[in-house]
Amino acid sequence: MSAADEIRVLASIALKGVYLELAPRFEEAGRCRLVTEWAGAAPVLKRILAGERADLVIAPAGLIDELIASGKIARGGRIDIARSGVGVAVPKGAPKPDLSSVEKLKRALLDAKSIAYSSGPSGVYLAGLFQRLGIADALGAKVMQTPPGTFVGELIARGEAEIGFQQMGELLHVGEGIDVVGPLPPEIQNITVFSGGVHAEARKPGPARELLEFLAAPAAAAVIRSKGMEPG
Repeated sequence: MSAADEIRVLASIALKGVYLELAPRFEEAGRCRLVTEWAGAAPVLKRILAGERADLVIAPAGLIDELIASGKIARGGRIDIARSGVGVAVPKGAPKPDLSSVEKLKRALLDAKSIAYSSGPSGVYLAGLFQRLGIADALGAKVMQTPPGTFVGELIARGEAEIGFQQMGELLHVGEGIDVVGPLPPEIQNITVFSGGVHAEARKPGPARELLEFLAAPAAAAVIRSKGMEPG
């Protein structure tokens, strides 16, 4: 295929596992070749607002709404793909924290020597949660925030953190070298919706819309669930 047959996608890493399984099916149908770049949620927003153009943008729903408000994505063009909760992981074979209650999770955090969370939506939520739970000061320097676009599970697998938090799909995408303990307790869980929108100046708006609808179609639900998320 020529460059004219390409769809350029700028996407948040949170949906990487889902996308990498579904995207080849779209390409194999002979529709278009996908050229995809991955970034953290905040850099995706910053780059598009600064004038970068992609045919399709995939990011947390709130960021897509910002891009719609700014005119970068056509109004009414948002389609939700998946919903993800925050998960907890530890190094492979390490003792697993008890997630059966908020108090037991707090104790595990206070006992841990090092804690990591992302700079994406889950990390923003965790920073506020630690404040609300009254343990932010006690955790102090034990907490590290990863750079944008980084999988927390990779730090855990290298032994750089005893316990880590990120979207369930991102933790499961790393897989090797970590044990995903499970989601946060329901009473403190936070759900992020990941969505897509076609750029207002897309070179291939029709095919980009087809790809977005393909990722959000009922046929994609089983893949989305296999990656620790729920269809949007």
